[in-house]
Amino acid sequence: MERHEVNERAEDMHLLAARVYETFLRREKRQSLFVRLTQGALLLMFVLMWEIAARLMWIDGLLFSSPSRIGTLLLEKTADGSLLVHTGVTVWETIVGFVLGTLVGTAIAALLWFSPFLSRVLDPYIVVLNSLPKVALGPLFIVALGPGALSIVATTLSITVIITILVVYNSFKEVDPQLLKVVQLFGASRSTVFRKVILPASYPTIVSTLKVNVGLSWVGVIVGEFLVSKQGLGYLIIYGFQVFNFTLVIGSVVVIAIAATLMYQAVSYLEGKLVRQ
Repeated sequence: MERHEVNERAEDMHLLAARVYETFLRREKRQSLFVRLTQGALLLMFVLMWEIAARLMWIDGLLFSSPSRIGTLLLEKTADGSLLVHTGVTVWETIVGFVLGTLVGTAIAALLWFSPFLSRVLDPYIVVLNSLPKVALGPLFIVALGPGALSIVATTLSITVIITILVVYNSFKEVDPQLLKVVQLFGASRSTVFRKVILPASYPTIVSTLKVNVGLSWVGVIVGEFLVSKQGLGYLIIYGFQVFNFTLVIGSVVVIAIAATLMYQAVSYLEGKLVRQ
């Protein structure tokens, strides 16, 4: 009889926990929906105020354009195919720089973790490289690698690699030393410790670095296109300035913002797969 009562209480507790969890999920979904609606409302309000200000001459429409002019221009550029070409070039260069910067930076951080001697040797050089204005190195890459996509990707790597090394290597070093000692007591080699403990424990930091590198990659690519490219959204921005077409400039910035947001969402999806599993 007592066992029966215990089982009933356990079932009641299980049902109660399930109901509480379902209530929590519904509340979270409502709150997420409310956040999305508020974000959309703020964006819509900003666009409407911008359009109204341009039409009523509260702002200079020549300099600041208007959403309607930008939308018309983007539709025209999409219809003739030029916008897709320029966007495709920039997105490809950004993805290459983003992926290579993260992989190379993480690989070097792992190498520094495996070799404390190498870490001590390279530490001052990494600090100096991080303090340099990497954008200023763009002309050097153009001279060395030629006026093409390779120099643009190199400019992007100069920005993303050093940041990745610093952040990821610090994450490797901050893993709980007591946990490392326990694993080593069981006879794990240094490579096993890295694969089974260090790397999994650093997934959140690596994902955070990916999010930072999304913005840094776009900065590197656009700056590189400012300097050398004859295609891409950076080229459209420079060309718009040269011909005093600020609608083209702002329209290109809008496309960059949309593409960068999509990349950020892709990284957030990856975060859900790696960190929240």
